[in-house]
Amino acid sequence: MSVLPIVEVPDARLRVISSPVDAITDATRAFVADLIDTMYAANGIGLAAIQVGVAERILVIDLQEGRDEEDKPVKAPQAYINPEILSVSEETSTYNEGCLSIPEQYADVQRPAACRVRWQDETGATHEEDLTGLLATCMQHEIDHLNGVLFIDHISRLKRDMVMKKLNKLRRG
Repeated sequence: MSVLPIVEVPDARLRVISSPVDAITDATRAFVADLIDTMYAANGIGLAAIQVGVAERILVIDLQEGRDEEDKPVKAPQAYINPEILSVSEETSTYNEGCLSIPEQYADVQRPAACRVRWQDETGATHEEDLTGLLATCMQHEIDHLNGVLFIDHISRLKRDMVMKKLNKLRRG
């Protein structure tokens, strides 16, 4: 397992629409393990394959909501292969989102509060589930990546320009 380099804006690969995974193989499972290692190394809660330059419909999420006896977060990574949003709620929620491909920048993004998602796991089994809360937000954020969409595309042009200006200042040191 390895930590892969994360693609950052303005890299054009982040605007690519990812292709479905035709067959889940040992190589797919090894890549998922690398995605999980990369997500943890970057202190993220989600990561899409395109964020490491691979245009396949794979993402990983771990909200680390559980705690062990020593009150440390319990890692429970989940891989979502070929995820698709089947429906969304009319009710919305706002979350201060960030992105590993837009380091240290955050903005309030309004999204549907709940969504129904279908995906395959690493064994190829198909799942369908209603998601709410942070998991729904994270899933929509990561699926956006698979469709070439960034969280800053959901905010006003003025706010987007401010985020990019702050990021460029941060990069210059």
